[in-house]
Amino acid sequence: MSDLRASRVGEQMKKELGDIIGRKIKDPRVGFVTVTDVEVSGDLQQAKVFISVLGESKQKQDTLVGLAKAKGFIRSEIGKRIRLRKTPELIFEFDEAIEQGNRIEHILRELNDNKE
Repeated sequence: MSDLRASRVGEQMKKELGDIIGRKIKDPRVGFVTVTDVEVSGDLQQAKVFISVLGESKQKQDTLVGLAKAKGFIRSEIGKRIRLRKTPELIFEFDEAIEQGNRIEHILRELNDNKE
């Protein structure tokens, strides 16, 4: 039962985080961020937020620093939008799956071009 609730809270947080980061954060370090997934622990105390950032590695690191600085603001906004007894602690991480998928697609395309 708690896993189902955690996944529902995660989905709601994903939607709200996308809106908050896209519209409310004015930090110039935070670039074009996409929230790809949110994993909430079973006790709803922690939320691991997976993000994808457009740009080079310096821009990605700057975005992570900007999000870390805005963590308190983001958490308070989540608290206002989602009714929970305690708002989960946010942990931001890069979602490497998209980059890995692009890299694999690029390699397959090169192999296919060399074959012809």
